[in-house]
Amino acid sequence: MHHELSKGQNAPLTASEVIVAVTVDAPADLSALLVTDAGTVRGDHDFVFYNQPTGPGVRLQAGLSGQPASLAVTFADIPTDISQVRAVVTLDDATSQFGRHGAPVAQLRDRATGNLLFEYRIDGLATESIVIALDLYRRQGTWKVRAVGQGYAGGFAALVTDHGVTVDDAPTPTPAVTGATPTMTAPPVGHHAGNGATAGIHTPAPAPAAPAPPAPTPMPAPSTPGLDRLPVDMRKRLDLRKKQVAVSLQKHGGDQLKARVILVLDASGSMTKLYNKGVVASVVERMAAVAAHLDDDGTMQAFTFASNSARLPDLAIGDLPEWIRLHVRVGQMKLFGRGKGGALEPGQIDMNAVGISNEEQKVIAEVRAMVRADPQPVPTLVLFFSDGGVYRNREIEEQLRAAVLEPIFWQFVGLGRAGFGILEKFDTLTGRLVDNVGFFAVDKIDTIPDNELYDRLLSEFPLWVKEARRHRIIN
Repeated sequence: MHHELSKGQNAPLTASEVIVAVTVDAPADLSALLVTDAGTVRGDHDFVFYNQPTGPGVRLQAGLSGQPASLAVTFADIPTDISQVRAVVTLDDATSQFGRHGAPVAQLRDRATGNLLFEYRIDGLATESIVIALDLYRRQGTWKVRAVGQGYAGGFAALVTDHGVTVDDAPTPTPAVTGATPTMTAPPVGHHAGNGATAGIHTPAPAPAAPAPPAPTPMPAPSTPGLDRLPVDMRKRLDLRKKQVAVSLQKHGGDQLKARVILVLDASGSMTKLYNKGVVASVVERMAAVAAHLDDDGTMQAFTFASNSARLPDLAIGDLPEWIRLHVRVGQMKLFGRGKGGALEPGQIDMNAVGISNEEQKVIAEVRAMVRADPQPVPTLVLFFSDGGVYRNREIEEQLRAAVLEPIFWQFVGLGRAGFGILEKFDTLTGRLVDNVGFFAVDKIDTIPDNELYDRLLSEFPLWVKEARRHRIIN
C-alpha cells in the first residue's frame, strides 16, 4: 500500500534504492540536481539530464515502451557532502505552461521490489514550464522524501541560477524545437528537443504498479479506561480509530511504543471559524484516539494558546464529550479582542486572558517546563495544531533547538494555507543532534480520512524514538 503525499509533506524512506518517475500529459524531460547543504551544486557533474545521464548515485534511465523515463537513485553511492537530490520536470516546449495540461504525478518506488511507496499529484501549477517535483534529502544519517511542487515561471535558467549555476543570457527558443537552454559555464546544459531518445516523458501511462503488500496486522489495541462511559456512536468511532492508530504506528516500526501525549490548540482570532464549525472539536476527538492507544491510562494533557499560553485540564477518555464542550472554545470575538462570553464554568479558561495573536514560543516553553517538572518513563509526543500566521521565527527556533536533548517529539500540523514560518523549515535545519520536529499542512483537515491523517501524524515519531534512544535522550 502506497502513501499519497501533499505539498510540503515529508516521510522517511527505508529502501536503499528507489526509482523516481513523473508522468505528464505533454512532452517533458526528467532531470536531477544533486545539491549540498548550501543549496547549490558542486559542479556540472551534479546535474543529471538527457545528455549526461549519470551522476554520483543517480542515473537517468529511459523508460520501457509506453513508460516514462525515470531516475534510479542508490543512496549508498551519493557523496556525503550531497544533502539533497532534486527531481525536476521540464516541458519540452518552453513557451508552454503546466497550467495548460493535467497535473503531473510523481511516483517513488522501491527499486528492489518495484513496490509503489509514495505518489504526489502536483496540483496548482499555472504559468510554470519547469517544476521541482520531489526532494530526496538526508537527515541524521537517514533519507527522507518531500513533496515540493515548486515551479519556475522563468523556466530552466531560473532553476539553475537558484542552484548556483552561472547562466548567460539565452536567445528566445524556437517552439517545439528546443527548450529554454541557457549557456552554462562548461559544458553547455539544456534539455533535448523532445525526440524521446533518452529522457523524455512523452507517454502519460504510469509504470504498472506491483502487487500491493498485505496490510499489516496491528497489535491488539489495549483497553482504555472510561471508554464504556462514552456515547455509543463516539465509543465506536474511538475504537475504530484506535485500531487505525495501531496500524499506522506498525507501518513505521512503532507498534510497541508507549508515550505521553500532549495536545496543543491554537486559539488565535483567525481560528474562530474552525472552532465555530466544529472542526477543532473533531480534531480533539481524533487525537483522543492517539492518546488512548499510546498512553496506558488513556489521558491526554492539553494546552491552548494565542497571545498567551494556558494549560487546560487533563482530558480523560471517559470525559471526552464534556471536555470538548467546556474547553474547545475561543469565546465570542469582537474588534481587537474577545467578547465577555458569559460566566465561566469550573475549570474553564478566560479566553480574554489568552488573547488573539500568535505567540507559539510561549506555549512551547510551557510544555517543556511541564515535561521537566513531571518526568515520565516514556517519551512525550506533542500534537500541535495551528492555522499559521507564525512570525516569532527566531524565538520558536531557539525553543525547539533547546528542546533537542529533551524527551519530546514535536509534531506540528498546519491548518489551511497561511504562513507557517520556521515550522516549515525545521526538516532542513542543520546543527541538531536529532530531528525533533515534524510538520505537515492540510487545507481541510475534516475531509482527510482517519487512515491518511494518522499515517501523516505518526510517520516521524517512531524514527525519532529510535534516534533518541541511540543518543540516550530517552531510555
